[in-house]
Amino acid sequence: MQFIGVAWYGDDQSFQGFVDKYGLTFPQISDNDGKVFARFDVPYQPAMAVIDKAGVVQVSLGAVEEDALDTALQAAVDG
Repeated sequence: MQFIGVAWYGDDQSFQGFVDKYGLTFPQISDNDGKVFARFDVPYQPAMAVIDKAGVVQVSLGAVEEDALDTALQAAVDG
């Protein structure tokens, strides 16, 4: 399973500050032009897109609680 964080708006200093503040260790990319967000029809942050083994995308808008995250990730693995 691969995790990638995507930041949309903001400057690089704020982006790095967020990564540092939360101790994120998975890869992070900046999406200043919004192409990644557009690809997954995500209109704002926070949001989460989970892509299962079959390539089906499930998008959750807003902050995601731990139980919902666990459920989404398990569903992606089970495919």
